Amino acid sequence: MKISKDQVRHVAKLARLSLDENEVEVFSKQLSAVFEYMDCLNEVDTDNVEPTSQVTGLKNVYREDEVKTSVDPAALLACTELPIENDQIKVKSVM
Repeated sequence: MKISKDQVRHVAKLARLSLDENEVEVFSKQLSAVFEYMDCLNEVDTDNVEPTSQVTGLKNVYREDEVKTSVDPAALLACTELPIENDQIKVKSVM
């Protein structure tokens, strides 16, 4: 499939790209080569190939959510020099 210079200009306009005439020529050739390669891929027989979204075979592993206490809250409150109010560390306001 041959991509024309006008098609390159149109796509560049849609993408809000400003291309000079040199770039239009280069991109026309490069995009044409990409589409020719894709046409080559269309020749591959995929009739008996099962559609897939991934190829690793990995599956999501689900587990129940469990609440676990990792640190004793009293120990955290005991190690601060800041004032404690209602079992929370009182800090200066940010705003």
